[in-house]
Amino acid sequence: MFAYAARRMLLSVPVLLVASFLVFVLVAVSGSPTDPLRAVNPPVPEETIRLEERRLGWDQPLLQRYGSWLWGLVTRGDFGPSVNPREDINAEIVTRMGVTLRLVAVAMLVALVIAVVAGVVSAVRQYSALDYGITFSGFLFLAMPSFWLAVLLKEAGIWINGLDGDPRTQLLFTIGDRSPYLADPTWWNRFVDVAGHMILPTISLALISFAAWSRFQRAAMLEVLGSDYVRLARAKGLPARRVLTRHALRTALIPLTTVTAMDLAGILGGAVITETVFQWQGMGAYLIDSITTRDLYAVMAWLTISGLLVVVGNLVADLLYGVLDPRIRHA
Repeated sequence: MFAYAARRMLLSVPVLLVASFLVFVLVAVSGSPTDPLRAVNPPVPEETIRLEERRLGWDQPLLQRYGSWLWGLVTRGDFGPSVNPREDINAEIVTRMGVTLRLVAVAMLVALVIAVVAGVVSAVRQYSALDYGITFSGFLFLAMPSFWLAVLLKEAGIWINGLDGDPRTQLLFTIGDRSPYLADPTWWNRFVDVAGHMILPTISLALISFAAWSRFQRAAMLEVLGSDYVRLARAKGLPARRVLTRHALRTALIPLTTVTAMDLAGILGGAVITETVFQWQGMGAYLIDSITTRDLYAVMAWLTISGLLVVVGNLVADLLYGVLDPRIRHA
């Protein structure tokens, strides 16, 4: 298992290199970070613009610029200079990554639990009213744009907060990932505050993912329930619950594991929209700000970390196959 994981990680290195180079080229040809300086009035002296290009490495050819960026990242863990001289990209990434990963991890966990339960119930009660209801809700959230669902949940939170007529009480937080000030900043109050701010964004991100995952889980469960070994387990007189959970569910989770790993990139993209709607200061807001200011190295930092997370997620999914199905063994 360890050799398999190490081999997969080594094979992921060329993928990350090619992806980073393509993204670097696309971001570089989209415009220079010094273009806003040329558009201001009164005009910025040309000498100042050349000094800024030299600080950002923009006076070098594209391939040399990419090589310098890659060498600094590999040897020093440095993502490069920001267009804002007072901003450290590494420090911003470390601070904001915890905010985004917290949202993505909790939303994926909630979506997986709901998708597995809904998929299993829908498969066991096939063509029942419950099955049709779950199917309808899945297609409803699947067709709904993520930004629109986030806006609806935010408006619902504002409406719920105004029911008691007291502006000092807030049942659902709709802005930010935490309160800027707490009267009693104990660890429990901080935990409750952060958890309260996560409710609406987590629901928004989880419902979009649950919609597709529940359909995959239903289809996989129906296929497994009709297999020969499940019929044999029932013929041997095993309890229905044991057949469902121990024999059928474990095998049916393998397709869902694959889909979850493949959807990790989409979930990170959905987190950008969710953070923008709820005004979280996470990786999503940092990406939007970096694109607006044409901060090449900040955009590359976000995309590099996202690509690494997708690779690690796919590796974890491959390793879980052997846990879910003992017939699968990694050489």
